[in-house]
Amino acid sequence: MMRTGRVEAFSDGVFAIAITLLVLDLAVPPLEESRREGLWAALGHEWPSYLAYLVSFFVVGIIWINHHTMLTLVDQVDRVVLFANLVLLLFVSVIPFPTRLLADYLLEPEGHVAAAIYSATMLAMGMAFSALWLTISARPRILRRPLDPATRRATLRRFGAGQVIYAAAVALSFVSAVATLALHGVLALYYCFDQLTPSGGVDET
Repeated sequence: MMRTGRVEAFSDGVFAIAITLLVLDLAVPPLEESRREGLWAALGHEWPSYLAYLVSFFVVGIIWINHHTMLTLVDQVDRVVLFANLVLLLFVSVIPFPTRLLADYLLEPEGHVAAAIYSATMLAMGMAFSALWLTISARPRILRRPLDPATRRATLRRFGAGQVIYAAAVALSFVSAVATLALHGVLALYYCFDQLTPSGGVDET
């Protein structure tokens, strides 16, 4: 067993690297294009990269916020929680790859493949987050305070609803890659709200 400080520090580092890699994937327009059409026009052509970056930035940022909120409930962690946390970080760290893939192929004929890979990555991440929550909430001995059973069920339902939408996004990918990216943006807004208690606060009973 160990305190949560090391887990949070390591996790924060992974989140920070993932967000940094998103920024590094933003492309500067080629000089030839800017000379031919002007820099403003060339920058405008890069809008898929900017949109994909914005959505993924908020996704990673909101995962980090909810991850932090979850760990505030925990006093110490065991090996099972550590491995569940590692699985979540596995999918967080890979998010820059499908983001770049979707940005490059968003308007291409095979954009649906890139959108499906992006959506599948987010679905796997959502499932890993739910698994971490189940692992933590099923271990009363590691919690700072007991969790209300209603809180556990409500939180799991909220996570489950998000995963249903992620799965729907995989199907939507084969209809419209742009609409799929927009749906992920809407889902990021959904996860902005506190998912851990029915009332939006940490249950301390």
